[in-house]
Amino acid sequence: MTAVPGLAPSRALIPAARELRSDVLDAWPGPLRPDRLDHINRPTPFLALHLPAIAARAEHIQAAVPGIELCYAVKCLPDPSVLATLAAAGVSFEIASFAELELVNDAGGTPARVSYSNPVKPIGQIAAAYAAGCGLFVADGPNELSKLAAAAPGCSVLLRVKVDDRASAFPLSSKFGAPLDHALALLRHARDLGLDPAGLTFHVGSQCSEPEAWAHAIDALTPILAAAADEGMPASVLDIGGGFPARYDAPTPPLEQFTQPMLASLARLDAEGLLPGRVLAEPGRALVAESAVLVTTVIGRESRQDGEWLYVDCGAYNGLMEAAQTHGRWPYPMRTRTGRPSDATATFTVTGPTCDSSDTLRRAVTLPADVAAGDRLYVGAAGAYSIAYGAAFNGFPVPDTVLV
Repeated sequence: MTAVPGLAPSRALIPAARELRSDVLDAWPGPLRPDRLDHINRPTPFLALHLPAIAARAEHIQAAVPGIELCYAVKCLPDPSVLATLAAAGVSFEIASFAELELVNDAGGTPARVSYSNPVKPIGQIAAAYAAGCGLFVADGPNELSKLAAAAPGCSVLLRVKVDDRASAFPLSSKFGAPLDHALALLRHARDLGLDPAGLTFHVGSQCSEPEAWAHAIDALTPILAAAADEGMPASVLDIGGGFPARYDAPTPPLEQFTQPMLASLARLDAEGLLPGRVLAEPGRALVAESAVLVTTVIGRESRQDGEWLYVDCGAYNGLMEAAQTHGRWPYPMRTRTGRPSDATATFTVTGPTCDSSDTLRRAVTLPADVAAGDRLYVGAAGAYSIAYGAAFNGFPVPDTVLV
């Protein structure tokens, strides 16, 4: 990581440089506006990261979910400075591998408060995490429970159950989650193996657009929690997963619109004597997406049969994989600064530098009509699942992180 102290310009910036939006003008926090980032004289691509925005977002989410412990999903952006910022803000962590636990430990996190929530884990990594002080693991089937009993004897287990995730941009239930009608038997099996059946966990999917989704899931789990308590297995932990949406090219509903139904469902659990003493949430995207801008340079422009194409030096494979996952439809806001006196705009397909057709960032983007090779293109809300996915495919580098 390279820290850039301040934003002192190393080249003159044309005062009248045009700054045109592709979608919305107010989705760019002040320190991450292109006219500020244009002063950073370093090779592109790089990810401009604003840590105070992450700390402020953590404070906002914590205020919106009183009594719920935030466990940042490390996989979203495992940058050491991000982890240290969140640890200092009192946020715990959710991990998917032992390597992520090591990052958390280095950043000042507490292994005992980490949730190792990947439902299927290498047995060696289970043992290493357990030895390092992690005691809370997730499973969703009998074979994983057997692995936990062997490698982390006596550990606490959360059973991952399948819930409705159809309102999310990235549903997750096709890969993980036990059916609800299997949950009680699996909790019994965990107990029989000498494990602590600590409770349940679920995930409504990434970038969820349904404010009631968490409430519906909690309500669906209530009979299981009641039956487990009747059998002497009262839940001590409930993990409601992640999925809080971030803003991209359009505003999302206020966070409180998502959290109030969730809190009402938890209050109903409390009234029934079923509310666990520890309730976790696993925000990732909502904490970091809007805290970063990916700064790229246009390396080419061509007119094709289907319109104008811009080629930039960071694409899906080396920095913006969600664009490939959504076939160029992920709504990254994009802006340019050309410095040329024209107000005309045109529609472009923005694509990456590799030889692969699926390396395309977004279609039908409105930008200055005279944008050309050498101009910078700024991709907003690029903090989540961006460079964490990146690889040097075709030899194009993963962007460095620059603190602004």
